[in-house]
Amino acid sequence: MPAVTREYETPDTAAKAAMHLENLEETTSDLVGEKLVLNMGPSHPATHGVLRMILELDGETITKAEPDVGYLHRGDEKIAENMHYNQFVPYTDRLDYLAPLANNVAYSLAVEKLMGWEVPERGRAIRVICCELARISAHLLGVGVFAMDVGAMTVFLYTFTEREKIYNLCEQLTGARFTTSYTRVGGQVRDLPPGFTDAVLKFLTELEPVIDEVDKLLTRNAIFIARTQDIGVITKADAIAYGISGPNLRGSGVEHDLRKTNPYLDYEKYDFDIPIGTKGDCFDRYLVRMEEMRQSVRILRQVLADLPGGPINVADAKGLLPNKDRVLMKMEELIHHFIIATQGIDAPAGEVYFGAENPKGELGFYIHSKGGGVPYRLKIRSPSFINLSILSKIMPGHMLSDIPSVLGSLDFVMGECDR
Repeated sequence: MPAVTREYETPDTAAKAAMHLENLEETTSDLVGEKLVLNMGPSHPATHGVLRMILELDGETITKAEPDVGYLHRGDEKIAENMHYNQFVPYTDRLDYLAPLANNVAYSLAVEKLMGWEVPERGRAIRVICCELARISAHLLGVGVFAMDVGAMTVFLYTFTEREKIYNLCEQLTGARFTTSYTRVGGQVRDLPPGFTDAVLKFLTELEPVIDEVDKLLTRNAIFIARTQDIGVITKADAIAYGISGPNLRGSGVEHDLRKTNPYLDYEKYDFDIPIGTKGDCFDRYLVRMEEMRQSVRILRQVLADLPGGPINVADAKGLLPNKDRVLMKMEELIHHFIIATQGIDAPAGEVYFGAENPKGELGFYIHSKGGGVPYRLKIRSPSFINLSILSKIMPGHMLSDIPSVLGSLDFVMGECDR
């Protein structure tokens, strides 16, 4: 039997190593110049809600940014077409849920414009109190969370402590701390409770030194300045072109505030200033919100110092629910109560738009009525939605780590954005 011989090939490790190195170099050369696409959100602590950002990165530099919204869409505008005007008031709480009192007022003013109603002087003063407390509350959270986004935890503790005091005032006024539903078309649910004005004055006295303390902690803080100055710059021209409003617009140097340019609720009677920025960066937007809190304190002190007496609701007896004591005593008032509760306010046909200067910007309501108790179409102008649209313009060229600074400085609420 012939012998079987086998030939073995000795592995050349050096040759294999050279081959792997060549393949690695080819792969590396293929990757050079490629950009990374990164999904940020919709579940991310820096996005302040369910915002998704589609980012194109060259290393850590952003070359393209596209905001993707709609994850909190609830169909509020369609819901409004299927209920009476007053029934929609609780839904406005859930728009900018950090300032529900201001949302209630803006919506009620839009319907009252359609009806041709004007709330009495005391009712208007109460609404100013609601709006300015809501503005302070929203800015306290906005500044506190913005500071925490860039590493300043202490500020968050200061601002949330003061914001809790506003919740206590809301509870005293409306019975609810968060979703207030205080305003009604044609007035308010009830008048100011006993001791409320003194409680507000006490809060304002405690708030002012806290604002100064936050100012000391942040405004000259080298790290905070480095994270916010010349970051997220919105030029005056871009702010106007994109329809930006509120503190984000004024931070870019545009002196536009509906309380001054198109006064409502007797704002023309009150002495206050409109703070504006110069560069339009994150730092300027922070400064504007800080000063707006001080101006809101000025307005509230003026309102409380000269709070008028009298009724709080319009005089149109057929458009509002009758007082409970009359309902219990007269059959006609009981029938009137039943009709208003089941059929709603009998609104005339027409189209109106009303915009209010809310903490996030111009919150507007367009109402198309064909008559009756239900709107044919209700459109909500969301300042957060419009303010977010500029992200694709201002983000390219920034580092990935700048995103929390820019998003925090825009101070948006996704509940209002997505509606």
